[in-house]
This record gives sequence, C-alpha cells and structure tokens, in this order.
Amino acid sequence: MAIIRSDIGLVTILVLLVLLLIGVVIIMCKFSSLNKRYKEFMEKLGNGKSIEEDLENYMYRVERVENQNAENSGRIKNLDDNLAKCIQKIGIVRYNAFKDTGSDLSFALALLDEANNGVVLNGIYSREMSNIYAKPVESGKSTYTVSEEEAQAIRKAIETSPI
Repeated sequence: MAIIRSDIGLVTILVLLVLLLIGVVIIMCKFSSLNKRYKEFMEKLGNGKSIEEDLENYMYRVERVENQNAENSGRIKNLDDNLAKCIQKIGIVRYNAFKDTGSDLSFALALLDEANNGVVLNGIYSREMSNIYAKPVESGKSTYTVSEEEAQAIRKAIETSPI
C-alpha cells in the first residue's frame, strides 16, 4: 500500500492507465475498420445484397423443396399402390372352337394385376354367332370352371413379367 501512496507509484499507475487507454482506442479503430471491410466483403459476395438475406432465401427454398419432395413421395407411393391394382399381365390363346369353322377365330384372354387378380374373357366364334364370356380370377384361380384354353391364357399371363 505504500507504493500506491507514493508519487512514483501513482505516476506508474497513471502511465499504465494511459497506455491501456491508447491500446483500447487502437483496438476499437482496428475493429471498426475490420467490421467495415467485413460488411463490404459480404455485400460484394451477395451481389449488393447482404449474404444473410441470400442465406435466408436459400434456406427458405431448401425447406420448400424438402416439403415438395415429401409431397411427391406420398404421391408416388399412391401411384405404386394404384399401379399394383392395374392390368399388368396379359395372356392370350387363339383356338378353333368348332371343327366346321376355319382359322383360330375364338380366343381366351386373361387380364391380371400384380397379384394375379382380374378376369379371363373367352370369345367363342361360330358361323351363326359370336359370344364372349367373362370369369373373375383371384390369385390366379377362378371360382368358375375354366376351359383348357382359359387356363392356358391365365398361365401365360401369370408367367409374363408385368408391363
């Protein structure tokens, strides 16, 4: 405590205080200059706008794209689910239903979805008339009795790869 009470001690503290004050002023000037250069750099980088605005706009656009992707993923899943129920497999067999008619003008046509559900159509042609019969198909089988040609058309459809 005796040093603080002496004139030399007070002068020393005063000199240190002035030096610290000068250091603070120099640091504040350098900080101000650095801050100004930083703002100029950011404006140049942002083409006259603040880079913060550009980043905010970019983040907004990224969020919008993420939302659209989520929406599109849902739509694609719905399309996939619906596609599984569409006709994907086709099998056709042409045959001659009656000996007195020429050519293979009768046909059996199987139209199946991914799970082998659908319908088998049998078109029977004769000289006097033409008839078409439809039978439901579930899991590759029909609850109705099917002809040899209808069964063959169903097998062909099941064996084909989906469209």
